[in-house]
Amino acid sequence: MREAAISIPTEVVAQPAVELEGITKRFPGVVANRDIRLMVRRGHVHAIVGENGAGKSTLMKILYGMQRPDEGVIKINGDPVAFRSPEGAITAGIGMVHQHFMLADNLTVLENVVLGSEPRKGGIAIDFRAARKKIKEISDAYGLGIEPDMLVEELGVGARQRVEILKVLFRGARILILDEPTAVLVPQEVEELFDNLRVLVGQGLTIIFISHKLDEVLSVADAITVIRRGETVAEVDPSAVTARQLAELMVGSELPSPETRDSTVTDVVALSVEGLTVRAPDGRAAVDQVAFTIHKGEVLGIAGVEGNGQAELVEAIMGMRPADGTIHLADADISSWSTLRRREGGIGYIPEDRHRHGLLLEAPLWENRILGHQTRRPNAKGPWIDRAGARGDTERIAREYDVRTPGIDVDAAALSGGNQQKLIVGREMSGDPVVLIASHPTRGVDVGAQAAIWDHLRAARADGLAVLLVSADLDELIGLSDTLKVILRGRIVADVDPSAVTPEQLGSAMTGAGEES
Repeated sequence: MREAAISIPTEVVAQPAVELEGITKRFPGVVANRDIRLMVRRGHVHAIVGENGAGKSTLMKILYGMQRPDEGVIKINGDPVAFRSPEGAITAGIGMVHQHFMLADNLTVLENVVLGSEPRKGGIAIDFRAARKKIKEISDAYGLGIEPDMLVEELGVGARQRVEILKVLFRGARILILDEPTAVLVPQEVEELFDNLRVLVGQGLTIIFISHKLDEVLSVADAITVIRRGETVAEVDPSAVTARQLAELMVGSELPSPETRDSTVTDVVALSVEGLTVRAPDGRAAVDQVAFTIHKGEVLGIAGVEGNGQAELVEAIMGMRPADGTIHLADADISSWSTLRRREGGIGYIPEDRHRHGLLLEAPLWENRILGHQTRRPNAKGPWIDRAGARGDTERIAREYDVRTPGIDVDAAALSGGNQQKLIVGREMSGDPVVLIASHPTRGVDVGAQAAIWDHLRAARADGLAVLLVSADLDELIGLSDTLKVILRGRIVADVDPSAVTPEQLGSAMTGAGEES
């Protein structure tokens, strides 16, 4: 049964907090928003869902003053506004928490929170005492549990997100835009976030919640607006729809599933790992004596709660992190090879963090096509970069992988997260890999992009590709994997039959619930 909505009493929300009327935004070659209409009630959680590239991010950038609409009216608490910058939106009481945190690791929580909004003593010196007091008051009032003097680099992901929320509250926000707030959180952190949201709306704040995780949207939202290809197609009551119905509204058709029925596993070994151990800076084994073999045509899934060695394992196989043990690509011992040589040897890589390891955000799409493949055709002729070849192949990737972009000369930063991910998948699948390391390949993408990525993985598997799949999506792991292993505290602790296990059973194994004490 669905939990009660977390909104405040009806009499408090008679007046809308946000009204968007006829919002239209055009870019060269594309209409990002077309006549968008949206009404968000005060003291509610209003979710906005849609495929990547549907126009959600553009719409929120308009509301936050980062872009100006070509047409339409924005009203805040009933009054028309025209923001020229985020400062105008902040002054109007709007705060935005971005999917990728905007925090400086080497500064304290206090320093991050006051940055750009420093309270002054006598108009000159920063009044750290007043700032610390205000931060503590906000943290205590909304149950955020944040200590002002902690270094941000010492905080976990969930705590960093609470710092981001605290930052906008410090600036007086009463309307919060949360962009994919649960994308990098584990289930316990998601519940903690939702507890925080209940406190926020209980005190009259309004939250606009953007997410691809439809089960979470249904549990937390009071109203849901669906956007498809830049237009509002529906506003629905969360109690009256299922996640599947909502997803079908988003894509405009029936949904596929990750299930892979026919086995394509051969007896030809593509990648083998033996005794792989990776040490953390403190000397402990982040990966501890891991061994496995992947055959051509096989998807080997690795299941585990995040932080149990998956990232270190993947980076060791890619040569990005020193490790003990041996790694063989077919018959070749590649343990001492550089990352580039491993790439040239036939290992493709879809990284966990597309911004840190997958893309140059300020570079055009065709230059991003070259990354990691700069010594091979179609990106190179001898020792030289082949610009024409790279550009032509980027055009092909955009067509075949449905990368929605006005052109290949736009910067990667201009694409939505899902379209960035499809570009990476297309690039890595286009290098004729023998082995593909796919780390959270559908994280942060919508159901349509997710289905497309599944199709490409299945097709490549059928052609003999060996895939190491790391994912937090248990349905994805179970549906795509031929072989499934569980990693816990850096060790492989269980082999699971994907055809027989349920997500609940797999989740239990991941937490060590079945271990003997």
